[in-house]
Amino acid sequence: QVQLVESGGGLVQTGGSLRLSCAASGRTFSTYRMGWFRQAPGKEREFVAAISRSGNTTFYASSVKGRFTISRDNAKNTVNLRMNSLKSEDTAVYYCAADDSYSGSPLRGDYWGKGTLVTVSS
Repeated sequence: QVQLVESGGGLVQTGGSLRLSCAASGRTFSTYRMGWFRQAPGKEREFVAAISRSGNTTFYASSVKGRFTISRDNAKNTVNLRMNSLKSEDTAVYYCAADDSYSGSPLRGDYWGKGTLVTVSS
């Protein structure tokens, strides 16, 4: 069991940048694969990014690759998502997620945070 709390959401202009953070508590943080999902208004949830336990391997959705960067600090029990060159289509509630085991998928979302809203204005 792990508890996840997101922060850093807000309003940003098109082309701007924003940094999301996820603070985790519970079991040993380094045992979890971590990542982010998002859900835009009227849309279904979609995968955004994931990072391996060690932080040596990352995964990105095609829509954000080259613009977003995921990182983790196991000493601080945090996961970050740096978002650059933001577009209006990036507007969504962003959820931090954790997987307690690896099954071959980039990220399942065994555990979820409550989300943080990112709004990109045109």
